Amino acid sequence: MIIVSNTSPIINLAAIDKLELLKQLYDKIYIPEAVNFEIRNCSKGKFPILEIYKLGWIDIIPISNKKLFTSLSLELDYGESEAIILSLENKAGLLLIDERKGRNVASRFDIKCIGILGILMESKHKGIIPKLEPLINDLISKAGFWMSSNLIQKVLETAGEL
Repeated sequence: MIIVSNTSPIINLAAIDKLELLKQLYDKIYIPEAVNFEIRNCSKGKFPILEIYKLGWIDIIPISNKKLFTSLSLELDYGESEAIILSLENKAGLLLIDERKGRNVASRFDIKCIGILGILMESKHKGIIPKLEPLINDLISKAGFWMSSNLIQKVLETAGEL
């Protein structure tokens, strides 16, 4: 199955030193050029700049449909727009994306999406990580990732940690 990622899951997992979860879950990830650009620029100051091309399991793939990009970029940022297009062009089975607006647009194209909490839930379910709560706390404190307390409680209850 082809997996495409937007910027947020990669940046935030790297910020808590858990980027390898993506490799363990999905083996290979595609990102569009705009996401690579965002990763290189967003990571400055938070942690060492990710040199995606050195990892060997994240491929940077250009998009082709510039007309759709022009349309989507009116409502989304470039990374989200290109991630959705890359998902469509490669018939991806899953798009990793956190932003609600981007997920809503992706759903218009019947693209299956999960965010960082879904990635953590899947990691726990597959026995890759023992608990979600420490990683959620790290996302908040180290990565500056915002989640409502209600969402955190729901996720921890679902994971059997409350």
